[in-house]
Amino acid sequence: MIKYVLDASAVLALLFLEKGWEKVDSILSESAVSTVNVAEALTKLIQDDISLKKASKEFFALNLTLIELTTAQAVKAAELRPLTKHRGLSLGDRCCLALTIQENATAVTADRSWLNLNVCKIDFIR
Repeated sequence: MIKYVLDASAVLALLFLEKGWEKVDSILSESAVSTVNVAEALTKLIQDDISLKKASKEFFALNLTLIELTTAQAVKAAELRPLTKHRGLSLGDRCCLALTIQENATAVTADRSWLNLNVCKIDFIR
């Protein structure tokens, strides 16, 4: 059962051992991540001059449950745009939220721009 959906920022905090990484580590077995957020996290790792091979190896070693974006999630992510536009949430952020809503789970993020969003349960790691 999926209890948590990790945003790319939460996964990156774990991989870089940034503040809050322990919280993410403690819930990995109950967590999933949208494949959209896989792309986001890998992109960030590559931007930090980590090779795609190494970035992929580190990411996939986490053994997270990966959930491919469905049409229903894509529609929900689009529906969330007006509610999140003023906060600057990315497509990846909204896909994470859409998956969280679908799974009736808790979104886990390091992104403070999600504060006071009333679309689902959100847990901040910092």
